[in-house]
Amino acid sequence: MSFTADRLLLFGATGDLSQRMLLPSLYALDSEKRLDPKLEIIGTARSELNTAAFRNLAREALDKFLPANRRGSYATFLNRLSYHPLDATKPAGFKALAKKVGTPEQGLAIFLSTAPSLFEPTIAGLAANGLAGEQVRIGLEKPLGTDLESSRHINDAVARAFPEDRIFRIDHYLGKETVQNLIALRFANLMFEPLWNAAHIDHVQITVAETVGLEGRVGFYDGAGALRDMVANHMLQLLALVAMEPPSSYSATEIRDEKVKVLRSLRLVAPDETVTGQYSAGAINGAAVPGYVDELGQPSSTETFVAIKAHIDNWRWKGVPFYLRTGKRLPERVTEIIVNFRRVPHSIFAGQGARSEPNRLVIGIQPEENITLTLMAKVPGLDREGIRLRPVPLNIAMDDAFAGPNKRIAYERLLLDLIEGDQTLFVRRDEVEAQWDWIDAIRASWANHGVTPKLYTAGSWGPTAAIALAERDGVTWNE
Repeated sequence: MSFTADRLLLFGATGDLSQRMLLPSLYALDSEKRLDPKLEIIGTARSELNTAAFRNLAREALDKFLPANRRGSYATFLNRLSYHPLDATKPAGFKALAKKVGTPEQGLAIFLSTAPSLFEPTIAGLAANGLAGEQVRIGLEKPLGTDLESSRHINDAVARAFPEDRIFRIDHYLGKETVQNLIALRFANLMFEPLWNAAHIDHVQITVAETVGLEGRVGFYDGAGALRDMVANHMLQLLALVAMEPPSSYSATEIRDEKVKVLRSLRLVAPDETVTGQYSAGAINGAAVPGYVDELGQPSSTETFVAIKAHIDNWRWKGVPFYLRTGKRLPERVTEIIVNFRRVPHSIFAGQGARSEPNRLVIGIQPEENITLTLMAKVPGLDREGIRLRPVPLNIAMDDAFAGPNKRIAYERLLLDLIEGDQTLFVRRDEVEAQWDWIDAIRASWANHGVTPKLYTAGSWGPTAAIALAERDGVTWNE
């Protein structure tokens, strides 16, 4: 059902995600008059604050986390905010929350930024107190489970109160402009789509590298690891967008239909097609950092790095490996997709001593959003000693190509879509379950074959076995 909400209820409103991302994103939308003037934003959490204290917290968050060029008068935005304390584990408290929310004229959007263990009691409390009706939609922040079984348990709990067309599962990577541009790049440019297949693409690399360690996520991360933290959501969503078939239209249903087909086509990973690692003490940007077990304070077999050679068994991608790599305490923070095309079938310049290299498309997602296409060009000269060719990058820096708009926080788009009811950039249940099905099979293989993480020095690109995973196929990781 289509409606633009005039109430937004934020669970976990005093938490880190709210302060860093949600409140700054909502302020940015408000400052550009993107929000309905009637929209009220109600924050709730366990913290015993009143509305005035919550507004002060929001003001401090905006001062701390908003880019300086996006700040302005906060008054209009802060006046939208109110607060109601709630312990979601106590059902009796939801009655007062429902009274605080009141009856929306147009509809209610709810955003759950809480621990997954609170999803079920929160949903039950909402449903029991009239906050799950036809004019209510709900957004869920990851993680949605730790495996297929727990994911189904959470999804079943949500589905008891909300139908699928009113459930918005959030993967914030899908809010990034360059990720959205993947669709435009492929399906709005004639030069790419005819070449976007196994006949012309040799392999694809997807890297999500972090320089940070645990950073206060000790309780969550050691129970998750790199595979479940990054591959199970962000990286598989990127892979699906790169690999999906052309949808018949730009709509939530059509795009998500094509993504889930890719996820269901992923081949089971062989034991020798994964590498896991755990960082030991080293240096990041010249500063000494401790090893993972030192940060954790106890022994652990949790992987902080994983590399996978994946295959998509369909006509378009048969025989094209997708190399996925993610890890903590790597040399730089970068998220990028590299599409490596095949060599030209015959080089007419070989007799002149020139060597032709394959074209390569690099899609940078963070820290900078850009697209680079590497082409072969002739080096200027008289060529008396032979023709020389050299790769030349054609760069499209998003900030330069679109100099007008401010660089947006990914959550701006996602929150606005939640308020207005557009599910295109949200993850459907069958996508989530297809992702977990594949991830669970990898973890089962590790258990069956006794796979344990190999140590790598903080500040390196992971275990040497990850380099070998690609190089045995004649592939070099992009670094």
